[in-house]
Amino acid sequence: QVQLVESGGGLVQAGGSLRLSCATSGRIFSGAAMGWFRRAPGKERELVAAITWSGGRTAYADSVKGRFAVSRDNAKNTVYLQMNSLKPEDTAVYYCALDPIGDARFFGRSERLYTYWGQGTEVTVSS
Repeated sequence: QVQLVESGGGLVQAGGSLRLSCATSGRIFSGAAMGWFRRAPGKERELVAAITWSGGRTAYADSVKGRFAVSRDNAKNTVYLQMNSLKPEDTAVYYCALDPIGDARFFGRSERLYTYWGQGTEVTVSS
């Protein structure tokens, strides 16, 4: 059973930075992909970034491209989301989620593709 635990959220001023972490446990196969989703108040959950588990391919939503960076540390079984130049519209609860076969359908945006989810970590960006 795979478990995901996010951390690193908090309150930051516009223009600031945060780094979110997603610690994983359990067996994850090389064909998987990890996504970072967010749900802003009153909006649907959206995929903002993803990384393949084995090859390190990354992809980003247009709204965060150039500001966010996703990476992984295999030794620590942890995936990170570095968020720079934060804007008030980045305020949301952020979730990491695992698609067990995500390498084959990379950057799948549907929540239904992701089997395992973390509990979420809240990010608030003040203006």
